[in-house]
Amino acid sequence: MSTANDELPLLVAQGLTKWYGRRLGCRDASFELYEGEVMAVVGESGSGKTTLLQLLSAQVEPSAGQILYRMRDGSTADLWSMSEPMRRFLFRTDWGYVHQDPKLGLRMGVSAGGNVGERLMAVGDRNYGAIRAAAADWLGRVEIPESRIDDTPRTYSGGMRQRLQIARNLVTAPRLIFMDEPTGGLDVSVQARLLDLLRRIVSEMRIAAIVVTHDLAVARLLSNRIMVMKDGKVIEHGLTDQVLDDPHEPYTQLLVSSILPA
Repeated sequence: MSTANDELPLLVAQGLTKWYGRRLGCRDASFELYEGEVMAVVGESGSGKTTLLQLLSAQVEPSAGQILYRMRDGSTADLWSMSEPMRRFLFRTDWGYVHQDPKLGLRMGVSAGGNVGERLMAVGDRNYGAIRAAAADWLGRVEIPESRIDDTPRTYSGGMRQRLQIARNLVTAPRLIFMDEPTGGLDVSVQARLLDLLRRIVSEMRIAAIVVTHDLAVARLLSNRIMVMKDGKVIEHGLTDQVLDDPHEPYTQLLVSSILPA
């Protein structure tokens, strides 16, 4: 049953700006993200999309602007007014982060089951049998055989590592997940399988997601809304199909014509 809080934004960005000395990373980015909504941030290398993701996930403090997040109790918190331990707690519980390079999101010397189980232990689970059962369940959900539960990610293929990273992030049922080029560096066939998996799980769990990608086909498949960035600024923002089928900005038109098949 929906409540009044369900109709409020989960995340609100207001005038987010980041300078690195005299170099602009991102300027005046503002938007609202609701539960279950997937937003893609697209642009060429150097457009500011990665900086924006780092700002939104509280990895980098903004030079100006603020990020408001609706907590599970319905209250709204400014990410940079809360304590560092509280931000870390959000990362362990309410948030997930899928790196382009899964080695950055996994402990490569720890078993697959251990990688997934660590997230559960971080939120207070202590029953070994229950943790292992949950890890096995999530390996199955991301199409990794249970027989590989005690193998380390070093023995996994690139696609399997990425699927394991997804399981590690989602086992605690986060409300918001950040994805940085989640299909980057994977073969086309592996990308397609991973995208189908992501779309299905995000939809089933009603997770809000922010996906940074240079691939407009990925954006079209995964997202409801899209933001196009150029030179650190958001130049176009709207429903994904509308923006990609009828882009207004010349830069967006160039991206669509050069990347998407006719």
